[in-house]
Amino acid sequence: MRAGRFFVYGAHDQGKVPDGVIPIRIEAGVAFGTGHHETTALCLSVLSELAHRPFKNVLDLGSGTGLLAIGAAKLWKKPLLASDIDPVAVEVTVENARVNGAGPLVRAVTADGLVHPVLAASAPYDLVIANILAGPLTRLAPQIVGALKPGGMLVLSGLLHNQEATVLSFYHRLRFLGRRREGPWSALVLEKPKR
Repeated sequence: MRAGRFFVYGAHDQGKVPDGVIPIRIEAGVAFGTGHHETTALCLSVLSELAHRPFKNVLDLGSGTGLLAIGAAKLWKKPLLASDIDPVAVEVTVENARVNGAGPLVRAVTADGLVHPVLAASAPYDLVIANILAGPLTRLAPQIVGALKPGGMLVLSGLLHNQEATVLSFYHRLRFLGRRREGPWSALVLEKPKR
């Protein structure tokens, strides 16, 4: 699957990686995020569009397989954090980061929200990627907004078109920059005002 600058593939596609892409190898398994879901592809496309920005402190909230964290690590070549509520997903993230040569850059922790000591100590973030569901996006909104630095960017996905207005209402303190849609799914891009 190609999304923006990225090409996501499994071991069976090893010889089919085209030139000029950022390859990410992810096997289908027990954690969400093989790259074939519309929300993951939408997030990868948004990351590609943001590649020119010099992000230094990135969080992938709800990492699943770690695909978005790996993509961000390959784009910005900076250490970043990935978190998931599921400890199995965290193990999968660590292994996938290693397989993709991003192991030294991706630190993964098991956490529900951003109150985990590692996540809290690493804030504020200049980019947060949260490809989870609309319910957790609304529940975690105060924590996410609080952990974002002024001028920081937020990519929200895992929501349907008809959930956009509800989710955005929880992020009213942020500036809406745009949306991407594929099928019934959406990704929202927001920015925290500098003052």
